[in-house]
Amino acid sequence: MSTLAKVMSKFRLAVIQLQVSSVKADNLSRARRLVKEAAGQGSKVVLLPECFNSPYGTNFFSRYAEKIPGESSQVLSEAAKENKVYLVGGSIPEEDGGKLYNTCTVFGPDGEMILKHRKIHLFDIDVPGKIRFQESETLSPGNSLSLFDTPFCKVGVGICYDMRFAELAQLYSRKGCRLLVYPGAFNMTTGPAHWELLQRGRALDNQVYVATASPARDEAASYVAWGHSTVVNPWGEVISKAGPEEAVIYADIDLQYLADIRQQIPITSQRRDDLYAVTSVQEGSS
Repeated sequence: MSTLAKVMSKFRLAVIQLQVSSVKADNLSRARRLVKEAAGQGSKVVLLPECFNSPYGTNFFSRYAEKIPGESSQVLSEAAKENKVYLVGGSIPEEDGGKLYNTCTVFGPDGEMILKHRKIHLFDIDVPGKIRFQESETLSPGNSLSLFDTPFCKVGVGICYDMRFAELAQLYSRKGCRLLVYPGAFNMTTGPAHWELLQRGRALDNQVYVATASPARDEAASYVAWGHSTVVNPWGEVISKAGPEEAVIYADIDLQYLADIRQQIPITSQRRDDLYAVTSVQEGSS
């Protein structure tokens, strides 16, 4: 392997677990500061949490919603450019054509927006006695897969509940993604039960790295996020994990290690495509 190939086979990922308040300007300012901190530690790809600019809840989405481009996406663009990183901007409530979406924007090191992912699967659940939440009361779903290129590898994007759908991760893997990122905000019911389990499952099934970014936990919020932002490797091991509080965690993504895992356990070539297949009905955006 050439020296350049060796350099390009590893890169540092930063996951920002942001303390989100009801003051949008404070959220944007804090996010910008932590992106700079992450870049200062050598990170090339930086991930923010779901709903990083506003409290999470159906009663907040319309109040905090913005057009894209808009105030929050402008801050993300500037932060990406100033720090020369690929910035996965968590998600914000987006208003477009009279509809609201839960939307993730991704910016390149030049500050240009290279991707906009609208949450495909809306979080509509009802666990009796514990939690009921219906995103569809206010939000509309996105309708496309979303992946982008970096000099290191392709990256697939989902938002929170998207992670529960194994088919999405399979399609991203088949399209060449080596890293899947999910800004998310699991709660105190689903978080301890499923948050890490789902990430490890998606990573192991597809032999990819999986990273999740949650808001920090705020016990006083109407929706209490679990926290514990995580990075999992292709062997299914947790290699970096936050607690409940605001933090920046780091993981060195090793694509040669990923390639070795795929060679040792070659599930890609062993699939029985004559018996089953997962296919996308329409092409994703990239």
